[in-house]
Amino acid sequence: MKFITKDGTEIYYKDWGTGQPIVFHHGWPLSSDDWDGQLMFFLDKGYRVVAHDRRGHGRSTQTATGNDMDTYVNDAAELYEFLGLKDAIHVGHSTGGGEVIRYVAKYGKGIVAKAILISAVTPLMVQTENNPEGIPLSIFDEIRQGTAFNRAQYFQDFTIPFYGYNREGAKIAQGIRDNWWRQGMMGSVLAHRDGIKAFSETDFTEDLKSVEIPVLVLHGEDDQIVPFPISGAKAVKLLPNGTLISYPGFPHGMPATEAATINADILAFIQA
Repeated sequence: MKFITKDGTEIYYKDWGTGQPIVFHHGWPLSSDDWDGQLMFFLDKGYRVVAHDRRGHGRSTQTATGNDMDTYVNDAAELYEFLGLKDAIHVGHSTGGGEVIRYVAKYGKGIVAKAILISAVTPLMVQTENNPEGIPLSIFDEIRQGTAFNRAQYFQDFTIPFYGYNREGAKIAQGIRDNWWRQGMMGSVLAHRDGIKAFSETDFTEDLKSVEIPVLVLHGEDDQIVPFPISGAKAVKLLPNGTLISYPGFPHGMPATEAATINADILAFIQA
């Protein structure tokens, strides 16, 4: 299904089932398809599951503008208002985790019950004077260059650290790699290039501090894309009502590679 925002952007979304809604926000440069393992699990548990393709990603409009965090959040808010979502649980992976916490901070009062941040980019990824332990801007410039001018091969290569397939003893699932690449190549190269700034340079510190609902932070300790010490470990300390579960050896893409564990921990948090 598609929803049209106020600026004419078509946002593709899935809305399945009944019951309390669980809303899923995908990571860069993917789509709502990346949540297949969660959508089916929670649908079978009796929840209403909702997931959309961010503008410039998947099957949504490849806009030349608006490929920034605030526009992503505004698009999501328009869609969720249209769908009439109340008492919702919001789950975000990676860039989607940033989208979740800003959405909850800006629009979620009274309509969001709980939130889950998985391998999230919160509070701030890039190295700055106030964030000296962050990742140097030059690293994100390399990602920009590879994405903009060598995307097909760069995205193939990116799946290796994303899923921890470069670790000794890792069992490589080619289908998971292929599905990541398929989703990435569906989207706009411009949106993907611009989205790197959105996920790396957006500061979510004040958003985290302002969210009073229960928030579960899930992060792999072997995350090679969004390192745990600068993200999950810091984010939970900023949340007034945060709970952290960290997983030794789990990679950035753990919702796919470790779905059984992640789904069980999310379900327990929702039902608590």
